Amino acid sequence: MNIAPLKENIDQIIASKTSKEEKLQSICDYLENEISYYDWVGFYFKNGDKNELKLAQYTGEETEHTIIPFGKGICGQVAVSNENFVVQDVSEQDNYISCGWKVKSEIVIPIFVNKENIGQIDIDSHTANTFTENDEELLEYVCKKVANIL
Repeated sequence: MNIAPLKENIDQIIASKTSKEEKLQSICDYLENEISYYDWVGFYFKNGDKNELKLAQYTGEETEHTIIPFGKGICGQVAVSNENFVVQDVSEQDNYISCGWKVKSEIVIPIFVNKENIGQIDIDSHTANTFTENDEELLEYVCKKVANIL
């Protein structure tokens, strides 16, 4: 994957004269369309003062996981650890919240504003063992850019 043009297009989305919500939705749509193994792309953000995440913009199949308690599933664990979490095979995870039988791997990258974890980008793939360091680099870049508009 050549991430340079992907980053350039993310920059264009961030620079667009649209609302924050429209930018986040455009990022979800763009990543899901451009990267063949990104089957679900979404943003979760801390839900006020509660120790839970709330689903914001996403693209892909609908999910019943609109609220995720801190510590539960991959997203909930990232909310606590403040670290990237790459799961190459979700069937090997004890603390995994299934979003559907098709999901085989997942990557979650936190978003920091003023050194505080305020949310994350979550990607599900129907392909096992698919995520690489390039995915992490690209998604870290996306999260840094998103942090600037929050």
